Amino acid sequence: MAITDYFIRYLQRRDRLSDKDLARLRALRTEQVAYAPGEVIVPVERHAQRSCMMLRGLSARSHQLVGRPEERVITALHVPGDFVDLHGFVLAGLEHSVIAIGPAEVEFVSHDQLTAITEDLPHLTRLLWMATLIDAAVHRQWLVAAASLRSSAHLAHLLCEIYARLHAVGAASDHRFALPLLQRELADILGYSPIHVNRAVRDLRDRGLIRWSGADVTILDWKGLATLARFDPTYLDMEQARR
Repeated sequence: MAITDYFIRYLQRRDRLSDKDLARLRALRTEQVAYAPGEVIVPVERHAQRSCMMLRGLSARSHQLVGRPEERVITALHVPGDFVDLHGFVLAGLEHSVIAIGPAEVEFVSHDQLTAITEDLPHLTRLLWMATLIDAAVHRQWLVAAASLRSSAHLAHLLCEIYARLHAVGAASDHRFALPLLQRELADILGYSPIHVNRAVRDLRDRGLIRWSGADVTILDWKGLATLARFDPTYLDMEQARR
């Protein structure tokens, strides 16, 4: 499956695409690149010339702490269909890098092609803008979850969100999905120690809410997991509406 198919599903979940919109998306010239776990997909840079969409696997937005280069904070996870660094199209530079979480594959789109879209197709331009706004909404919700949920509920919220995003583009079903995160990476995301993350995973298992083996996660009780997490997918803006 081409990345544009996942991105098309991402957009069509939220709005109808015209034949002209679809034709332009399917005509995008892209460069596919595969990455090993931990490799840098997008570096910290000024005046980027391209942006990337996730094709397979996961990626993360990684921030190095000033004066502590051995430490990092992960502020976003990206799944297939996400236009990972679209904001780099309009900003002068990125203050963070994007790294592969597990094996990952992306497709790069040149900013020249994005410029042409914004000049020719106003509806598709609004949808690209929408994608960056949803990305910002997810970040805000992460802050809310971190401030209001304890460890098990916080982890439950992350699992609900990732499954909902994957399911929306057809990359997961039957409450099963792949999440190739190490406990250290989960700790970087949730802001806990690996020991606390281990306890949270064990707690969700003991409650009968999930089964987690290696990278494979199965949500055994969606209602129970969502209730614990106080998960409301409204912030993912998956209602179809004319924009």
